[in-house]
This record gives sequence, C-alpha cells and structure tokens, in this order.
Amino acid sequence: MGISYISIPEANLPTDKSGKHLSLNNKSHFKPSLLPAIINTTNVKVRMVAVKQIPQISEAEYEVMKVVWKYEPISTPEVVEKVSSKIDWKPNTIQTMLARLVKKKALKAKRDGRVFIYHSLIEEYEYVEQKSKLFLNQFFGGTLNSMVLNFIENDQLSKDDISELRKILSERDTKEGEK
Repeated sequence: MGISYISIPEANLPTDKSGKHLSLNNKSHFKPSLLPAIINTTNVKVRMVAVKQIPQISEAEYEVMKVVWKYEPISTPEVVEKVSSKIDWKPNTIQTMLARLVKKKALKAKRDGRVFIYHSLIEEYEYVEQKSKLFLNQFFGGTLNSMVLNFIENDQLSKDDISELRKILSERDTKEGEK
C-alpha cells in the first residue's frame, strides 16, 4: 500500500500569532472542518500547496490595475496621469483606489521620497483566469462549450470568428499530436 497525499490550501493551514505555520504533524492545530480528512486516513501525508488568494477587484479598481500591470513599477502621480487620460476621474478617486488595492493585497506600495511606487502582487493572467472561470461558472455552468454554443445560437459569432476558432482548435490538435 502506497502513501496517499492530500493537498491543503495554505490559507487553511494553522498559524501561530506571528503568522508562522504550525507543525503539520499535530492534528489538533487544524480547523475542525479539515480533521475528518486527516484523522480518518492511514498512510496519508499532508502536502502544503500554495493556493494564491486573488482579491476581489471592482471594475473601477481593475482599470487602475491595468495601468499598474502595463507600467510597473509606477508612481502615484504616473498612475493618476495615465488613468485620468483614459477616464474622467479626480486624482483623489484614483488615490483612494490605489489605497484600497494595497489594503486588498493586490498592490504593494513602497515609499520613495514623497511618492509611493506600486508593484502588483497578482499577475494579470491570474486575475483574468479567475474572472473567466467565475464568469463561466455563473452563466454557463462552468463549461466553455456552453458559452460558445450560446454565441453561435444567438448569431453573435461572425464567419470570421468561427474560422478563427477552427484555426485555433486545429493548431491545438496539432500541438497535442506532437506530444
């Protein structure tokens, strides 16, 4: 009989008051909801996986994030200038959004003299992937084919769109065949 592994997201692992993870060998440290999976198994090793928590970002905050992703590292005045050139927002509104994004841990701010320099703590592709999955789950039962079928049935895909999809799928089939 081999050893089985269970993966527990890092967010569910027990920590002490300083935030350091406690020993995985002491089952009393785990949240009660995790205990049945740990206690009722034999020959099981716990493997910690870092499941990155991506914060909820509003549509307005997303506009600010797009600027940060494109130009980071970027200062407060630069963010204000670039966002203001696209959207008619006051500087205080943009600064408030930057502060919210820092609080949500989407951005890291480092003081450099009289300004803050911002770096993203999440990658754009991670955020887009999460939002895409949420969208698919909410409207199409989590399946991409249901979404595409919906667009086809409602005549929202042109012949060029369908041709492009066929090309992408054909290229993917070719790549899969090479593996």
